[in-house]
Amino acid sequence: MRPIRLNITLNKVFFIFIILCSCIVHADNINQEAPDFELPGKLETVRLSDNKGKVVYLDFWASWCGPCKQSFPWMNAMQEKYKNKGFEIIAVNLDANNEDAQKFLISTLAKFTVAFDIKGQTPLQYGVKGMPTSYLIDRDGKIVMQHMGFNASDREKLEQKIQNLLVEKK
Repeated sequence: MRPIRLNITLNKVFFIFIILCSCIVHADNINQEAPDFELPGKLETVRLSDNKGKVVYLDFWASWCGPCKQSFPWMNAMQEKYKNKGFEIIAVNLDANNEDAQKFLISTLAKFTVAFDIKGQTPLQYGVKGMPTSYLIDRDGKIVMQHMGFNASDREKLEQKIQNLLVEKK
């Protein structure tokens, strides 16, 4: 009998570790203050707190995630459509190898803020349990929605929630 060989990349092992740890750290953070973070970005340091007063769509993604790739065109469209109304998308990459993220970004355009968390600390703060996971954060910095996964049927519902937050007064 031959031993079974597992073909698992370090990124996938790392993400499984994050999933297991996040189950312990946060069960539910809706209506809680969104944890601040400071991460390297494509152009400059990215801090959630720099976006206070804006509606933020915070997305956690990885280069190997199929639904993540599908979400990028929608996020590009939302950023373009609502950027002048106080909306910002921050996409946090969780690849342990930054080269994987860079290759992904060459083939998949991102017209929004991209940050890199190769140590995986930020998803622990948020309780990320799958890819992609996104959080909608209101102008006061509170998490109002968590969404896991991405498919075409999600788009309308997510955009409606964004629109609702953009018209709310502070």
